[in-house]
Amino acid sequence: MSIKTDRWYFEDFVPGTIIELGQRIVTEEEIISFAKQFDPQSFHVDKEVASHSIFGGVIASGWHTCGMIMRMVVDGFLANSSSMGSPGVDEIRWILPVRPGDILSVTAETTGSKLSASKPDRGVINTLWKAYNQEGKLVCTIAGMGMFGRRPG
Repeated sequence: MSIKTDRWYFEDFVPGTIIELGQRIVTEEEIISFAKQFDPQSFHVDKEVASHSIFGGVIASGWHTCGMIMRMVVDGFLANSSSMGSPGVDEIRWILPVRPGDILSVTAETTGSKLSASKPDRGVINTLWKAYNQEGKLVCTIAGMGMFGRRPG
């Protein structure tokens, strides 16, 4: 099930709901730039060394992949929501390498929801974010939670 709403509140995140967050093209330039700053392993920053690695070429840092997913989630619904932040991420899985030229598609599935027992104006939403490449292959999953305000009125 996929839904859209003008502004996202706790009540909009029904378990089973899947939000499709569009696509993003990954460039070699951004892979290398991110990795030089934050994850300078040779297979992320050096094309020659990477070509002889188990990956056969430059790949995105897993942290870069997570950052791209996060940006798509923010642009897709968080920026227009009653989000109060997140108490944490439960699990990240980097399933396949993300390569230059890949086109990432991301979905966010609501896997659970619970009203706060102590603060009636909010609740916690459990989610599973999935990123796929242009071949439809799953490349990364992020399971976590977010706090959202309840719909006013």
